[in-house]
Formats: sequence, C-alpha cells, structure tokens
Amino acid sequence: MNDFKVGFIGLGLIGGSIAKALKYFYPDVHITAHTRSIETARYALSEGIIDDACTEIGNAYGECDYIFLCAPVEANVAYLQTLKPFLKEDCILTDVGSTKTDIHEHINALGMQKNFIGGHPMAGSEKTGIVNSKRHLLENAYYVLTPTEEVSPDKVKRYENLVQTIKALPLILDYREHDYVTAAISHLPHLIASSLVNLVKDSDNDRETMKTVAAGGFKDITRIASSSPEMWEQICSTNRENIITVLDNYINSLISVKIALAEHDSHKIYELFDTSRDYRNSISDVSRGPLKKVYSIYCDMVDEAGGIAALATILATNGISIKNIGIVHNREFEEAVLQVEFYEEEARKKAVGLLRKYRYTIYER
Repeated sequence: MNDFKVGFIGLGLIGGSIAKALKYFYPDVHITAHTRSIETARYALSEGIIDDACTEIGNAYGECDYIFLCAPVEANVAYLQTLKPFLKEDCILTDVGSTKTDIHEHINALGMQKNFIGGHPMAGSEKTGIVNSKRHLLENAYYVLTPTEEVSPDKVKRYENLVQTIKALPLILDYREHDYVTAAISHLPHLIASSLVNLVKDSDNDRETMKTVAAGGFKDITRIASSSPEMWEQICSTNRENIITVLDNYINSLISVKIALAEHDSHKIYELFDTSRDYRNSISDVSRGPLKKVYSIYCDMVDEAGGIAALATILATNGISIKNIGIVHNREFEEAVLQVEFYEEEARKKAVGLLRKYRYTIYER
C-alpha cells in the first residue's frame, strides 16, 4: 500500500525524519501536517517533505490512515480531544514521546483505545528542528510500540510493517514496562550526569582546578548533561514515579558502596567494579537505544606543529567528515592524546583503517 494518507501534528527533528523516510520508501504517500511554526510548514512544503500544511486540525485528518503526534509530550495530550471527532475507524493514531503512561491514561479516559498505538523511536540528535531531520535517522534504531489492550492485532501488524519498511527495529512493549525500562536506562542516567556535573561545579575552588582537569573521561561520562533542560524537565515530570523507584534503588546501592568504603571492605569494592565491567562488556556496541552513541577514536601523536592538521587532511581528502576533534588533557585513565569524533559508525570504521595505514596508533573503546 503506497497511496495511503498520513497526518502529522508537530514537525520537528523526529517528525521530519519520519516524514522524509515515508516519502522515500512510499513515494505515493500523501502527507498533511499541522505545525505552529509558519516557517516550518513553508520549509516542509518547499522541500517536498509534506504535501499539505493545515493551519488547524480539521477534515483533512479524517482521511488519514496514520496520524503522528510529534509535538512536545504535554502538547500531544492536549491535541487528543481535538482529533477525536475526525478519526476514522481504521486510522492508527500514534505519538513519538519518550514517556507513555501519561498519554495512554488520557487515551483511556477519552475512549480512543481502538485507534491508539504509542510509539517511541529511540533515535535523536544534538540538533533540533526539521532542518536537521534526516531520512536515515531511525535506521537500525529501536522503535518501541505500546499498543492499547483494545487496538486490533491487524493495526499492530500494519504499524510494525511500516516501522520495518523505514528500516527501524520495532519492539512491542506494554506502556508501563516501557516507562520503567526507560527510567532505568535513560532518564536516571541523565539525572545522574547532571547531578554529577553540578557536584563538581559546586565543589570546585576559585581557580577551577576540577574544571581544568575534567576533560577526557569525566566529560565523556557526563556528555548527556548537555541535553535540553526543557525537554528533560517534561520527561521527568511525566515519568516521575518510575524515576523515583529506580532512583531509590540507586541511592541504596550508593549507600552500600559508602559502607563498604568506610569498613575497608575491599572484596565488595572489587565486586562492584568486576560485575559492572562484565555486564557492560556484554552490552551490544550497536547504538539502538535512547542514549545516542558517540562515534569516536583515540589517537596517539607527537606534539608538533601541524600534527592535528595533517591527520585532519588525511581524513578530509578521503571524504571523511569530522564532527569534533580535541586533545585529551587529562589522560590518567586514557591511552591517547587526541580524541576524534565522527557523525556515524561507517565513517569511524573507515577512519580507523585509513589512519592505521598511515601508521597512527589508534585506540577504540
């Protein structure tokens, strides 16, 4: 089925990327979008990402086979009441929010269960807005589907097939399980990273010694603290119960570590590092989850004029784009002088082979 109709409400990074993927894999699809930004609508029309732009939710949405809610989490909930009169029986209504309990509860209250399948594409970017959307953004990323109990198996299968067609990896979960899982593997890590950064900031001296030596490992493990405060405030408020549960568990584990340190329990400290190392090493390196993977290599080089420029020239002349490059000044636990970050895994792998051919010492981790 290529000639179906899709409606979007909101058209940012994720919505724009889904729309681009649909246009690529289903050339005859007709896409209608409503967005509060006139500039976004004009851009989407001029780039051929959508076919029609609506200034309000109306009859056009009554013809849609799919409707994607791609506005912020709380705004998506507000649109449900407006959309309800226009939903045809076989329409699949979905969202792309990072939390699911809140919208499922509103769907239940409005009696819209037969149309709704929650969606969470586990992909993203440091950049926002439709201008940064990419057709391949969702490729090989988990795309969680959270069907209601009343939605038909046929609708679930249709949505699953669509997700597979745009090259994402559908994963069906109960919405409550989804929110508990993401609280542990995404929401809590963001809180920990932000809290740790603030702890260092508040503990630093007037000379900012901690900040000076924080480059390298510390900055790597707290990278996600640079995420959007507005987005994460919303996510935490809509999943607070699950976050509190896993946060309590984490606090208890830290208390156990504190006791082990106070009692000189070296066995328990060793066990902490040993079990965490083994479990982390068992996690796939393929980036499919909610925490965006960093595609970096680490390189040894002599500190001499033109060294970084020479390396960058080798990569550039071979068509490899660098996202970021910098010297690792704190190398107490690092094996390299230079960190080079790329936009994608394919570029990282190509760079490793190329630089080793030029006899650079490369470390991967």
